[in-house]
Amino acid sequence: MSRLPLFVLAAALIGGAIFWRVTMPETLPAEHFAGVTGDAARGEAIFTATGCASCHMAPGAKGEAQRVLAGGQRFASDFGTFVAPNISPDPTHGIGGWSLMDLANAMQRGVTPDGQHLYPALPYWSYARMQPQDVADLYAYIQTLPPSDVASLPHDLGFPFNIRRVVGGWKVLNRDRDFVVQGDLTAAEARGRYIAEAMAHCGECHTPRNSLGGLDTSRWLAGAPNPSGQGDIPNITPAKLTWSEAEIVEYLTSGFTPDYDSVGGHMVHVVENMAKLADSDRAAVAAYLKRVARAE
Repeated sequence: MSRLPLFVLAAALIGGAIFWRVTMPETLPAEHFAGVTGDAARGEAIFTATGCASCHMAPGAKGEAQRVLAGGQRFASDFGTFVAPNISPDPTHGIGGWSLMDLANAMQRGVTPDGQHLYPALPYWSYARMQPQDVADLYAYIQTLPPSDVASLPHDLGFPFNIRRVVGGWKVLNRDRDFVVQGDLTAAEARGRYIAEAMAHCGECHTPRNSLGGLDTSRWLAGAPNPSGQGDIPNITPAKLTWSEAEIVEYLTSGFTPDYDSVGGHMVHVVENMAKLADSDRAAVAAYLKRVARAE
């Protein structure tokens, strides 16, 4: 065998080994929840703020049925269609057999209990900003919800996006766990940042993405095409969202804009969730939105 084929083979083996190492799933440290005990009563508010039911309830679920996290909703994207899984406490078809650390690794690192990468349709880089106590409280609350024996459906993704190991490379290129809005924030602005950037993951829809699907944080909350292909998700920076803080609070409470238009689309679920939070939390989100950098 000539030297060139040997060199190519060696380069391929070395490159493959580097790719395998770089794309290995990263999990949280074992001591992440040291001294933390979850509280289901507190977890209900976390569940509402994070919008778990909005994506994981069955399609068309209403009322109490929204608390059954059977999955099945379909979410179109440029990379294929993602199908929300069953995350109810069912031990077979849901996550009833998961530990707190299992849930945290899924939510905050995008890794399943058996070490596979989760697709970023789950906004784990937003949830990565959540405090351990809030994740523990959320876990405790989910255990109180009704189980569902509906099996999760597979995603509809083409090559190469159907290879989960590729997601490891995406994570390396798009890892961002820091808060976007920095500076000397008031207590209300900091609380609003935590709700908007971590729990409610507003940036996942309202921020434009690069060609690989990563968030372009230089244009944070500047609006983006709707992944469904139907219209655009609006710019909610001060450049376009000129409402007063009181008007923003009213919208997040009632769903009505200052000119008496009403909320529509998936934002209906967001407003329903926001309306259940404390008045101070909605006010905090409004204060935060006024601190976001202007982006045309």
